[in-house]
Amino acid sequence: MPGPFAAHPVTTAIKFVLKWVVVGLAAAFILVLLRPQWLGLAPRDAAPPAAPVPASFASAVERAAPAVVNIFTARLVTEPPGSAAPGQSDRRGELRQALETGLGSGVIVDSGGYLITNNHVINCAQQIFVQLADGRIEEAKVVGTDPATDIALLQINLKNPPTVPLGQSDTLRTGDIVLAIGTPYGLSQTVTQGIVSAIGRGQLGVSAIEGFIQTDAAINEGNSGGALINAQGELIGINTAALARSAGVNGISFAVPVNLVRGVMEAIRQDGRVIRGWFGVESEALSAQQAAILGVDPNLGMRIKRVYPDSPAAAAGLAENDIVTRINGAPRTLNEALSLVASTPPGEAITLTVLRQNTRYEFTVTLAERKPEDGLAASNNCASVSQ
Repeated sequence: MPGPFAAHPVTTAIKFVLKWVVVGLAAAFILVLLRPQWLGLAPRDAAPPAAPVPASFASAVERAAPAVVNIFTARLVTEPPGSAAPGQSDRRGELRQALETGLGSGVIVDSGGYLITNNHVINCAQQIFVQLADGRIEEAKVVGTDPATDIALLQINLKNPPTVPLGQSDTLRTGDIVLAIGTPYGLSQTVTQGIVSAIGRGQLGVSAIEGFIQTDAAINEGNSGGALINAQGELIGINTAALARSAGVNGISFAVPVNLVRGVMEAIRQDGRVIRGWFGVESEALSAQQAAILGVDPNLGMRIKRVYPDSPAAAAGLAENDIVTRINGAPRTLNEALSLVASTPPGEAITLTVLRQNTRYEFTVTLAERKPEDGLAASNNCASVSQ
């Protein structure tokens, strides 16, 4: 017979159950602390899950590559007397003609046979031929060019050509994966892969209006005018230039964003050219030292290096070394300022806030239309072409 202090069987069972309930709750609490994702929980400051990286980009290439073409150009050039190579005969005082050829790439963007390339690929060409990825060759005509962005619109007479879908370059982020497709050095279609290194690159001296996508995807001679695509196979840029490898630079290439290309293409198809505002200055971003002396943000201002004679800026009274701190009442980066001027229709006025010798002035400038040659390098001169 059990004593007066013996544990009752029911009490013992309850204690046993409570002990393991407490142990289970403690274990669950520790697991929630260490692995909150197991319950669908995550710390508030946790980074969003990374998108899965595909094992292959073959599907993206298959979607875009058929629309990327090889471009061959030809023109007759007049060479000066005495320009014959050693060992070749050349009558003194006689002009010689030679056939000059060029290579590049292009992208078919419309079922009507419209394709985009760089202006420098077809500049001054008298004949332009396009070879598709499937081997077909067609002669192309120039619909229009925009030297300010180094973009040209061509057209081929081909029914139902392959086209590439257009993406959105304004959603690009540094670090996004990109693929460059073109025909470098006359090789058949070649694909290189990299990431977006930076966006909105300007003041490179490549073209008058700049806002490039910078990438480390390899762009070589012959790639100009080719496609820069995203991992979904959508066109996000036109490959345009790379920093000179002779200077020891690798992995720095530039592409014109597709949103800019889209606007240029629509303007050329509608008006035969791109109509832009122009007020006739050469400008540069402020250096950190200049900005510190003036007490302004170096990223929000520009210095006028040159005022063109007979330009709207000259008529308004702007001068060399003026510091523009605001346009239409708002501070602008240099790229923003250039884009604002270019997008303002000729005949409309803009207001500039200017620092001149530490004194603030307001100027009103009525814009003119930018001509193709305004602010462009002499490389667009075709004077050497025999007509």
